[in-house]
Amino acid sequence: MSIRTRRTLFSLIVFFTLCALGGMILSQQVGAQSAADESDFRDSLKTFSQVYAIVAKNYAEPLTGDMPSKVIFDGAIPEMLHTLDPHSSFYNPQAYARMQEEQTGKYYGVGMLIVQQPDGQVAVVHPIEGGPAFHAGVHPGDIITSIDGKSTKGMTTDQVAALLKGERGTTVTVTMTRVGANAPLTFQLTRDEIPNNSIDLAYYIRPGIGYIHIIQFTETTGREFDDAIDNFGPGLKGLVVDLRGNPGGVLVDAVQVCDRLLKRGQIIVSQRGRAYPEQVYRATHGNGGRDFPIVVLVNRGTASAAEIVTGALQDHDRALVAGETTFGKGLVQTVYNLDDKTGLALTTYHYYTPSGRLIQRNYNGVSLYDYYYDIDQPTDQKNREVKLTDSGRTVYGGGGITPDVHLQPPASTPFQEALLDHDVFLGFTEHYLAHRAIPRDFEVNDAVLNDFRQYLATQNIDYTPQAFNQNLDWVKVFIKSGLFQTEFGYTAGLRARADWDPEIQQGIALLPQAAQLEDHALKVDAEKEAALDKGPAQQ
Repeated sequence: MSIRTRRTLFSLIVFFTLCALGGMILSQQVGAQSAADESDFRDSLKTFSQVYAIVAKNYAEPLTGDMPSKVIFDGAIPEMLHTLDPHSSFYNPQAYARMQEEQTGKYYGVGMLIVQQPDGQVAVVHPIEGGPAFHAGVHPGDIITSIDGKSTKGMTTDQVAALLKGERGTTVTVTMTRVGANAPLTFQLTRDEIPNNSIDLAYYIRPGIGYIHIIQFTETTGREFDDAIDNFGPGLKGLVVDLRGNPGGVLVDAVQVCDRLLKRGQIIVSQRGRAYPEQVYRATHGNGGRDFPIVVLVNRGTASAAEIVTGALQDHDRALVAGETTFGKGLVQTVYNLDDKTGLALTTYHYYTPSGRLIQRNYNGVSLYDYYYDIDQPTDQKNREVKLTDSGRTVYGGGGITPDVHLQPPASTPFQEALLDHDVFLGFTEHYLAHRAIPRDFEVNDAVLNDFRQYLATQNIDYTPQAFNQNLDWVKVFIKSGLFQTEFGYTAGLRARADWDPEIQQGIALLPQAAQLEDHALKVDAEKEAALDKGPAQQ
């Protein structure tokens, strides 16, 4: 049997396996599927086989190479799943491997985030702190020219990443060019386990005020969050949890984060699906009576597991939610492992916040593009499901989670967009650090700004002195962040931005309001308990 025939046969096997799995799930309900339904199902599969056979035999161009697999993997299967809902999806081997890597929070390689530049070259965004590339002295902006003597010209980032990854303890030779270096740089890197941490910042942003930024929820997030709270110690008087842009991830770890902040026994989330029994997750350990005000920052990119955390803390009046209305994903996918390292993420549950809210946005009659990119949430609450928090505050289902305090993210200016489009901060970092080092207490002064203006002139970027001055604070922060990222590591660069971020500053300013919310909720809870205690005596 030829390779092409085997590949086509495998594609068809996967497709019909998915169809059978879908049929099995559809039939798991009270009462079996009717004979007519089962007959329709078989007829549909037969029709698909006939259509595929006609296409394979008569299409104007022969289906050679990977085309048969693409017809199934990139065409039939995704379209079948997307007719169900926007979040059921099929993972080909490459996508499945990336998904598993993201969820487990680790992989084996040299520890570099890379990106393809407009000219096709593959550049280092930043080395991961503690990884082999970081210890070897790889810098952001370095251009990867060859790996083990093989030129990277014409390679994609996936192809370069595949060459850099490998078994732990093996070595790889990477050659790079760097601005300011007279000759290419060669690094002998020994591959190791690379932690893909889901929390990239956790520190005291102000005395007594902790700040935690969760990128997404992976299998290590719960442990990372516990470590962060423990490291803050008894001096923690207030906490800002940043979930902006967090797309969600592993449910169990979202539950573990809530468990650390809620009281033991409180509901975190419930899952309800037609083919499976309802599951209710509660705080099994609880916060041990350790209360402090919490502000949760969200935006339109906050979704799924991040909304579970937000909704649980809001419904129990444990945190003040600030920012924009969240994405609105209330569907839970179960991942099924298929043959040949492929996978199926199929929606099997709806999740509900403790108050009973289903926050899923409407997707009926909406294109995938509009669903993901036109996410303006409803402003009229008239037709939305109404629920109450523990203390009696009104919250709404459908259309995401509405924040308690709306924060408008600062709009970017044409000047800012021009500088970012030209990647001038990375270029200036390479230029500035080519022949000098900076101290930890470095600040961007007039001399640095003058040097930056001269650098902009070499990049042929048109701007006015007025535009520069109007964006001066922003320019200073991005200069400092870029320099710190290269000189002291990625985390130092992130902290420089977080210390300035206007929304984070607003979140800190809202902590007294969060404390009032928590005090009121505790008072209401005490009154409810007192009323229950008095109940039997009055009968």
